[in-house]
Amino acid sequence: MTIGTQAQPLSGVPSRESLADKLQAVLPKIVLAPSMAITLVFTYGFIVWSLVLSFTNSRMLPNYDFIGLSNYSKLFSMDRWTVAYTNLFIFGFLFIAIAICVGTLLAILLDQKIRAEGVLRTIYLYPFALSLIVTGTAWKWILNPEIGIEKLMHDIGFTAFRFDWLVDKDMAIYTIVIAAVWQASGFVMAIMLAGLRGVDNSIIKAAQIDGATMPTIYRRIILPIMRPIFFSCFIILSHLAIKSFDLVVVLTAGGPGYSSDLPATFMYQYAFGRNQIGIGSASAMITLMGFIAILIPYLYSELRKKKHG
Repeated sequence: MTIGTQAQPLSGVPSRESLADKLQAVLPKIVLAPSMAITLVFTYGFIVWSLVLSFTNSRMLPNYDFIGLSNYSKLFSMDRWTVAYTNLFIFGFLFIAIAICVGTLLAILLDQKIRAEGVLRTIYLYPFALSLIVTGTAWKWILNPEIGIEKLMHDIGFTAFRFDWLVDKDMAIYTIVIAAVWQASGFVMAIMLAGLRGVDNSIIKAAQIDGATMPTIYRRIILPIMRPIFFSCFIILSHLAIKSFDLVVVLTAGGPGYSSDLPATFMYQYAFGRNQIGIGSASAMITLMGFIAILIPYLYSELRKKKHG
């Protein structure tokens, strides 16, 4: 009789360990499958559907009569679309540039280890936690000539003061910039502050030993090191600018007239307000192409960085 031998599993019968390993390998896929299916259908599926509708004569309901590029031709002949896309460039450039500048300056200020840093960081970041509806409503009150800043200055005694951008068709788009910058600057500050805290202190100390001042160190050393973070902020803010809808609807409703329209509000107005689904889908595709044109350089740089280590 042999002592100490262990019973071997029967041939062809999987052990408990192998079943557990297989289940552990398959379980994440099972858990993620519903989310992946929903994303494929309700994101990429509807993108493809919108693309198809942009080549059709769809109005109130989808109509699959193919008309080629007719909707795109009509789109670029519309004055309202020209205004909307021009406003997107104005809004996007000012919003991104000012938000990055303000957020970076706030991050540099907090990086000086000042007192009450946690309180200030919360105050600066708090606007980003608010809904765009709340932000738009608040700034609509602040910028309203009858109850806002203009009335306050008149009550103080500055009767010649004017700040009626909200009802001025040439300046209404800039009120959207003000509200958007106020909300997003704290978010940029948080990202920049994380980047600043990740810079090696030995580099700063070495520069100080060489006699460099802190402004010079930030300008010549720290900020160039943070170039990828600037680029990430640019991509995120570009995405927010292109899809801006809630803020415009609440703050100006695209007015006066359609002077502060953006592509997102234009698309909604034509697809659901005027029952022109074909033209609305075409405008959505043009907007999507604009975002992809910004996203491709970012993805290329990231893939190139990984490839070269």
